[in-house]
Amino acid sequence: MESCYFSVTKPSSSSSTILNFQGVSSLGGRSSQKSLGAQSHLSWPLSGPNKKHQNFVYRRKTFKGAILAEAGKQVNWMDSSGITLVTGATGGVGRRVVDVLRNKKLSVRVLVRNEEKARRMLGEDVDLVVGDVTKASTLLPEYFKGVTSVINAISVIVGPKEGDTPDRQKYSQGIKFFEPEIKGDSPEMVEYIGMKNLINAVKENVGLRTGKLLFGYEGNSFKELPWGALDDVVMGGVSQSTFQIDLTGGENGGPTGLFKGIVTTANNGGFASIRTKNFSEPEDLSAYDGLELRLKGDGRRYKLIVRTSSDWATVGYTSIFDTVEGWQSVRLPFSSLRPIFRARTVLDTSPFDPSQITSLQLMFSKFESDGKLNPTFKEGPFELPVSCIRAYLKDPITPRFVHVSSAGVTRPERPGIDLSKQPPAVRLNKELGFILTFKLKGEDEIRESGIPYTIVRPCALTEEPAGADLIFDQGDNITGKISREEVARICVAALKSPYACDKTFEVKSVIPFSEPYTVDPENPPPEKDYNEYFKTLKDGITGKESLEKTPISV
Repeated sequence: MESCYFSVTKPSSSSSTILNFQGVSSLGGRSSQKSLGAQSHLSWPLSGPNKKHQNFVYRRKTFKGAILAEAGKQVNWMDSSGITLVTGATGGVGRRVVDVLRNKKLSVRVLVRNEEKARRMLGEDVDLVVGDVTKASTLLPEYFKGVTSVINAISVIVGPKEGDTPDRQKYSQGIKFFEPEIKGDSPEMVEYIGMKNLINAVKENVGLRTGKLLFGYEGNSFKELPWGALDDVVMGGVSQSTFQIDLTGGENGGPTGLFKGIVTTANNGGFASIRTKNFSEPEDLSAYDGLELRLKGDGRRYKLIVRTSSDWATVGYTSIFDTVEGWQSVRLPFSSLRPIFRARTVLDTSPFDPSQITSLQLMFSKFESDGKLNPTFKEGPFELPVSCIRAYLKDPITPRFVHVSSAGVTRPERPGIDLSKQPPAVRLNKELGFILTFKLKGEDEIRESGIPYTIVRPCALTEEPAGADLIFDQGDNITGKISREEVARICVAALKSPYACDKTFEVKSVIPFSEPYTVDPENPPPEKDYNEYFKTLKDGITGKESLEKTPISV
């Protein structure tokens, strides 16, 4: 495979970013000077290349709304709100996570099994859905609408064999040892099967590191969209365009989509475009930051238009982008989209909602917006090969799934370890239904999911206040204690930190078990900058390294 690298350039006349892909041979699509013929209708392809076309008659509609005539007005047209889902929200760590998020004025939704208990604990006004991760059928898609991140504090229930108080005081205190047993669902169901179910339920919403393919070729697979021509013939012009699949016009001789045509200003025209049919269901891209087009540029300026309404003649959220010669990736942030209707900015319209995308449109036009003209426009034939369109996560990527696991998950079968010096869960792993073994299997599901993640492995959890100095470590070696409140703060901080992304780590306080930790309510310690801890973490360290030749048996 040829070596390659990306170099980034920012065209001075466009807000888009162009990634020039070098080191890969660029095979252009085959051009044709043959007239496409005037059309009075739209032509939509059926599934796949070389299929016949169905014709859909274009019907003119009228949009009513205030138009901004002057250019250059800076307005935020993006709705950037997102919801953090907290699972295990009635547990010791989970309910504190909810409190921290609320105190930071962030949107929170909780997934719980017992609604009455949750409302009593978290308040009647909590945004709440009822489901059970051990039962995939209860995790309904509508529960996760608008969710862009998850903090998972679900854990199998462990309690003293002798029984506990209704509010689990013996278990929660975390210092004195009681002979434990599993209460309720098994570790396999909660920590492993439940994790798989939760990941499958949320991964479309929270986003994948590699993005989401909307159109084009990815490996041996093809994601199609029903494109059709929409040219200036609708206003009396005679420009013509089409969209087709060129099976050998892509990079390295592979397939690509091809937007091509002939544009002319005759009869007061001057644009050619292709537009998709409305999607059968709106595309929810709220987890992502923009759209990336992989295309072969020609040095011209184009438009991408995104619509969030199923109405035909409606506002199109528009981004203008420049191209350079050759294959490149063009990133268009959602924040760069402006509400445009018939080349005029619209004032009184809703912010762009990336969860309600109904159609896409590519355009080559003489006109930009609000009276501006395209400086790269010239009449005649053009073609723009587009091999794929995908949603992307902007750099630096931050975690979208934060999971509270446990220190010790790699230790039960670690060779040479002295179990007598290990915490009870390590010594009693088998007796407790292989609790740590299945916690580790659940962690692996996260690491392999493609979701940007953080896995927090606290040592023994206590009801002590947050504020003690901390030790972050990797490799699953430390023992100690840590406040549940501190763990909750760490989880929320991780959501905003690129240094925490795709990291697994253990954490404890510097206070020994034998010493209680208290704070003066009148003079509490300052809140930590957890980024200073996250910066010390390294990629790829999980503690499993010592198990590669001695896999844990179940």
